[in-house]
Amino acid sequence: MSAEEEHEGGSPYTESPVIITTVRAVSPFILTYGIFITLHGANSPGGGFQGGVVMASVAVLFGFAFGIGPTREWIDGRVLLGIVAAGIFVFAGIGLLAPLLNGNVLQLDVMPIAVKWSIEIIEVAIGAIVAGVVAGLFFVLSQGTADNGGDGA
Repeated sequence: MSAEEEHEGGSPYTESPVIITTVRAVSPFILTYGIFITLHGANSPGGGFQGGVVMASVAVLFGFAFGIGPTREWIDGRVLLGIVAAGIFVFAGIGLLAPLLNGNVLQLDVMPIAVKWSIEIIEVAIGAIVAGVVAGLFFVLSQGTADNGGDGA
């Protein structure tokens, strides 16, 4: 990639070694922190929504550092759709397992696994849904501005 490359919307994209190096160095820690927030949501502040947004911020950082087009190619839309679909199926599976066990929807005390693990599985499913949707929205919104000449109208 050249130092000055025309981006899809007509605005120049400038590679910055400082930004690229910083994003490469910080991204694993941000992703780990997002997973931490997701997994500890049952016992402390946080949870699937907050952790999912933090994890999706890594895709946004990649878009700013490497350009939205290359990031969109690297993080395929089918992968994002698969992450969201998997989260929905896991959440629905846990939620609808309880009525099969003579309980109410999401009544976790009738589950064959511990309530704590059921909550953690639900938090991970919500985190996957939110991360996929937020990253997908970022790509959709960035494409919308590129289609309209970059003016956002």
